[in-house]
Amino acid sequence: MTGLALLAAEGVVARRWQAARAPAAGAAQAIGGTSNGCLQGAETLPISGPGYEVARVGRNRRYGHPALISFIQQVAAAARRAKLGPVIVGDLSQPRGGPTPSGHRSHQTGLDADIAYAAPSDVRAGHLSKRAREHVKAVMVVNLPTLALTSAWTPSVAALLALAAADPAVDRIFVNPGVKKALCESPATAHAPWQPRLRPWWGHHDHFHVRLACPSDSPLCVPQDPPPDDGCGAALAWWFSDAASAAQSKKKQDEAEAPEPQLPPACADVLGAPPLAPEP
Repeated sequence: MTGLALLAAEGVVARRWQAARAPAAGAAQAIGGTSNGCLQGAETLPISGPGYEVARVGRNRRYGHPALISFIQQVAAAARRAKLGPVIVGDLSQPRGGPTPSGHRSHQTGLDADIAYAAPSDVRAGHLSKRAREHVKAVMVVNLPTLALTSAWTPSVAALLALAAADPAVDRIFVNPGVKKALCESPATAHAPWQPRLRPWWGHHDHFHVRLACPSDSPLCVPQDPPPDDGCGAALAWWFSDAASAAQSKKKQDEAEAPEPQLPPACADVLGAPPLAPEP
């Protein structure tokens, strides 16, 4: 099958998951892997809450395992107490997880969330119109061509990352290599116990990607291997080499040509399940 044919077949499957507009009935469970799984019994993150605002609600990707919803609300409340500004939340998962037609290959099990490093200066918590919410533009803290930090990188951004990474429910957080470098080199964070959870990855110049560990109530959840190191030193230096640029190009080509992985059998039941009844 050609790359274009694979993309077309993948799109058909993803659109079926996108068409499910409400969570699946049943006890909350993350099923499969974050890039090959689904979500049963999802909770919905309210579009606004103490310390946070959800952007791009129209994408209908604000669903997660209860552990993820709780994590976001706790981090946002802590950020509010620390006066770090409103936390802008982007994509979580679709109502039943699964693959999306565009935007992410991960975020399938309700354990992933995109969070902006910083809120735009004109965003005030609790004062976003419906239209403005769909057009929130995340602040870039890294210049992508150079991987150098921009003037938007502040102690508040580092503090927000520390709040998120310190939570023991977190498996890893993907950040731009420039962000990882700054935190590896800072005396305040270089040897923080949560440092291994911050993993450098391409992009992620205007948001970080939180991934929680498999919850205890989800026996069908497939965990990732633990991070192999703290992500600093020689492991980090690679991201600033010519080899990293070549690897990024190859990764994009490989993803375009790779067949869509088969979802776990339990996901067929999730997709066909009745909708979760709303709370009274």
